[in-house]
Amino acid sequence: MAKGASDIDSLSRKIITSLKNGEFAPVYLLMGEESYYTDKVCDAIIKYAFEDDADRDFNQTILYGQDISDPDLVISSARRYPMFAQRQLVVIKEAQFFKGLESLSAYCEHILDTTVLVIAIHGKGPDKRKALYKSISKIGVVLDSQPIKDYQMPNWIISYYRSRGLEIAAEAASLLAEFAGNDLSKIEIETDKMLKNLPEGVSQISVADIERNVGISRQFSIFELSSALSQRDSARALRIAAHLGAQAKFAMPAATAALYNHFNRILKYGALLMNNPYPSQEQKSAVLAVSPYFFREYDLAVRNYPVPKAMRAIALLKEFDFKAKGGMTGEADDAAMILELTSKLLCL
Repeated sequence: MAKGASDIDSLSRKIITSLKNGEFAPVYLLMGEESYYTDKVCDAIIKYAFEDDADRDFNQTILYGQDISDPDLVISSARRYPMFAQRQLVVIKEAQFFKGLESLSAYCEHILDTTVLVIAIHGKGPDKRKALYKSISKIGVVLDSQPIKDYQMPNWIISYYRSRGLEIAAEAASLLAEFAGNDLSKIEIETDKMLKNLPEGVSQISVADIERNVGISRQFSIFELSSALSQRDSARALRIAAHLGAQAKFAMPAATAALYNHFNRILKYGALLMNNPYPSQEQKSAVLAVSPYFFREYDLAVRNYPVPKAMRAIALLKEFDFKAKGGMTGEADDAAMILELTSKLLCL
């Protein structure tokens, strides 16, 4: 797992462990473009705040940012004392819509020890230079969860599966990443669905398991198109491109993004080999940012697309990405464009 992803995963686990042990901070600021971890922590706070439903009924207040017209409502709720319970919980969900958010700094300067205040934001949080963020950073917990980059996803999936006592093949992780992108919640949902269909006690997840249970075919995927292009296997590449273009959910911008990442790795690897013809495994990993399982493919790809050709491939991908996003009028549809792009990449 990449460092940033590993850090946020570790922090989330630490927070949830503390909650299970009955250890609560006075204020939680949960924010970031990736909502997977922030939602997990918010749900855990609500789950573990009370042991008794009667305590929850009297002492839990959940507000939504778009419904709050008066900041004093939140502050007065937070300054109430709990009724027959150890604490009270005030949660502001979708706080990005709360226009008076910064005014909560007044409460954070004089907190009530028996209140747990949760501010849950989907997206960018409050200005880090202002009082609210600074106050929460001192007295509470800040969880800032940013999206994981596409190239980091296979390693994140491998790590996630291990956290669940499972081992997933590197190729299977890449296939699942291609299907789900960097939507962590989608990966969790698809994994849960798959495990219900697998025999009890299975701990090794293969490509075939992903294909059968997630509904994606390795044979006709961007992952396999990249592989066919790396090998300059024209017949297979064109067959895959035609199949992809015929799929109802196919989106050309997503395809150009994935292929751009692939050829960008080839370019970086080619540049590395120009300066160091015999790089170490660590150097390859640093440049390619893929599992060692795929090194052999890139050794072949860099021979078929040396630096000048890789640069032309990237320029071609940028051109088609521009077209796919409506940059030109009168262009062919996505199905025709993926075939044309594949043909031109093969001819470089």
